[in-house]
Amino acid sequence: MRLPLRLLVPLAVIAAATLFYLAVAPWTAGRARDEARATALGTARQQARLLDSELNKYRLLPIVLSEYSDLRDALSGGTSADAARRLDRKLAPLAERTGAAVIYAIDARGMTVAASNAARADSFVGHDYRFRPYYRLAMRDGSAEYFALGNVSGRPGLFLSRRIDGPRGPTGVVVVKVEFDAVTRAWSNDPGTTLLVDGRGIVLATTDPREALRTLRPLSPAVRAAVRASGQFGSAPLPLTHLRPGTDPTQLTIATPLDVRGWQLVRVVPIARALREAAGLARLATATFALVLLLLAALLAWRTTRLARAATVRAQLQAAVSERTAELSAEMERRADADQRFRAAREELAQANRLASLGSITAGLAHEINQPVATIRTLAENAQHHLAAGRNDRVAATLDSAVALTARIGSITQEMRRFARRGSGRIEPVALDEVFDGTLLLVGDRLRGANVAVDWPRRGQPAVVAGRVRLEQVLVNLLNNAVDAVAARDDPRIAVLVEERETCVDLIVADNGSGIDPALGEEVFSPFVTGKPDGLGLGLGIARDIMAQFDGALRIVPSPLGGAAFMASVKRA
Repeated sequence: MRLPLRLLVPLAVIAAATLFYLAVAPWTAGRARDEARATALGTARQQARLLDSELNKYRLLPIVLSEYSDLRDALSGGTSADAARRLDRKLAPLAERTGAAVIYAIDARGMTVAASNAARADSFVGHDYRFRPYYRLAMRDGSAEYFALGNVSGRPGLFLSRRIDGPRGPTGVVVVKVEFDAVTRAWSNDPGTTLLVDGRGIVLATTDPREALRTLRPLSPAVRAAVRASGQFGSAPLPLTHLRPGTDPTQLTIATPLDVRGWQLVRVVPIARALREAAGLARLATATFALVLLLLAALLAWRTTRLARAATVRAQLQAAVSERTAELSAEMERRADADQRFRAAREELAQANRLASLGSITAGLAHEINQPVATIRTLAENAQHHLAAGRNDRVAATLDSAVALTARIGSITQEMRRFARRGSGRIEPVALDEVFDGTLLLVGDRLRGANVAVDWPRRGQPAVVAGRVRLEQVLVNLLNNAVDAVAARDDPRIAVLVEERETCVDLIVADNGSGIDPALGEEVFSPFVTGKPDGLGLGLGIARDIMAQFDGALRIVPSPLGGAAFMASVKRA
């Protein structure tokens, strides 16, 4: 049976609109998921960088404390209990200043001899921690990182431990406990839920307190028995998380690895709203498509039955289509503009976070390498032109220059890598010219950035008996302090002087800053004593200890430039 035209047209429009919606709806939903995934991944990487940066800061504390004489005295027993109590008084403000939950020292028997919380009711002093894996692993391997509930506080945290060795073997372990409350508060500013998960799928920290010490997947009986036997999480039942990532289509799950072995940062972001908006956009596009089809069908029918009014009806329909199209275009432009502003704001935040994470050493390395790389490219282009013109001698000269620049880049990166490694401990003859070259590579970018005039010694300086890396460390410390001291001067100036004596060589770093506070004097070499508001007061003390290892000395001398001056005396080779 043949349907009348007035029924056939609507049915055809409905069928076409249905097919259009079935094609458009999956595309808009997929696009919404892709945009949400990209946003969630960027946020996850940003949060991971924040956590890695925090952990790297705390990893330095055990290394710094291992050089502290009061710690070694307290662990070895010293001559009395005074060393342990002095260490208590030092650790308390250090923990408060760095944000560490607690810092404590455990002797070779496993007993806590000093702690930053010694004056509180929950003091760790006197507790036996030899059963703790972070203690056993550090005593065996030298260092350890172990996440667990506190035995006294019951609060979860990451325990960073480092073995302290004495002349007769290990004397104990220094431990820094890190809690993640500050990091999770920072994470909570981002939408969704962030989970810090170990290799077994156990949630260690989260922006949703309800999800703490839950699991992303069921734990086997063997794993549960091992966790319970270790006492890592006390009597926590470790149930499954409420989120169940990967099972809810209205949630998006993103995971990114962290510096800690086996750890992952997992973000669970709700996308129900984005999917609803995508479905709404598909319906809007379908309605527009159906409306256009209906208008076209009506126009065709009107022209067929009303030829006399064709021109008028066509104009009216075109006006209606134009008006609706203009409205849709305006709406799409408004949405595109809002989306562009959102993307721009997000990019600015991401850029600010990236800039905040860059260290001064990385910035200096990039600056030092950028100019040779640009010059190498120019030389390569010149070589191409010379080669095309048959000027082989010019090609060889240009390539020699490029090779020299690559050697320059290699020396820069080698110096940074060598300086970052722990020194070998050997004391041997080293050339001062090489020490000055290495020091300049390390601090040259900061000196140029601060616009400080530096007078370096002439070439041809004598050799001295020292360790090159550690001697460079002393000079870098003194130069950095000098740059800080002359920051407020209109004509900042630093001089590095070499004075030769019969059996030793004096290296002097002088500046024209405001000088050393007379109230401090020789106290500037004591640990945790500093004239800078944001300093820990460890640099000069470590520098003096290094010079003592060389059978040399580091002391304050009058500055020929009117500010402060330090003289490092080392044996002549």
